[in-house]
Amino acid sequence: MAEPLPPTRSRIPGSGLAKGLAVTLRTMTKKTVTAQYPEAQPELPPRTRGVIGLFEENCTVCMLCARECPDWCIYIDSHKETVPPAAPGGRERSRNVLDRFAIDFSLCMYCGICIEVCPFDALFWSPEFEYAETDIHELTHERDKLREWMWTVPAPPALDPAAEEPKEIAAARKTADKLAAEQAARAEAAEAEAAQAKAVETESGAAQADPAQGDPAQGGQAAAPSEPSDPPGQPSAPPGQPEPPAAPPSGPQEGQS
Repeated sequence: MAEPLPPTRSRIPGSGLAKGLAVTLRTMTKKTVTAQYPEAQPELPPRTRGVIGLFEENCTVCMLCARECPDWCIYIDSHKETVPPAAPGGRERSRNVLDRFAIDFSLCMYCGICIEVCPFDALFWSPEFEYAETDIHELTHERDKLREWMWTVPAPPALDPAAEEPKEIAAARKTADKLAAEQAARAEAAEAEAAQAKAVETESGAAQADPAQGDPAQGGQAAAPSEPSDPPGQPSAPPGQPEPPAAPPSGPQEGQS
């Protein structure tokens, strides 16, 4: 058995019209403010989609933006150049050189796909919007104009202090810390070698200044030759008296039985 529906509130006829008229009356009583454009420029949000700026140094002519554009309003021309080897014995490399980068803003629908797919951050949104022309053919802007708009791109907003550090910045910081540690280790090793060399030089200078000490490697001054000691078992004569005769050898002698 189906559950009974909850009772519906009876609506007063014309309540919707009354709410609409209330909004109209509130708007009519507000003070109107007229923006004096173009004397007073409007304050645009930081993510305003005005025109597309080109940072030419980052463009590698990968053609991703032109292929992904749904309106086919991006035109790119390039040529290849041979780059000599960086080291002797290396091989030559070829690179793409940008000749033309143009955007037809009469076809562009400002979807931002070209900016999203660019792998090298060569395209950016600029808040500029004053690029109207009297001829539709003049809405195709070349790379020189796109580069001028690049300098009007606002700085990115600051990150939340509690946000996690981006992976790119963390990797770059880790590499920088590693290089700084290696440089500090090299500097300490160089200081230790310099101190050791200075100590050796000081010792050699002191040995040359005092020759009476002899060769340091031989243990200082050469020792005088020692006098021969008395044979074991024989007393030494006092000073001023002749030496006693030597004792006869022990053992049996001839003529003795």
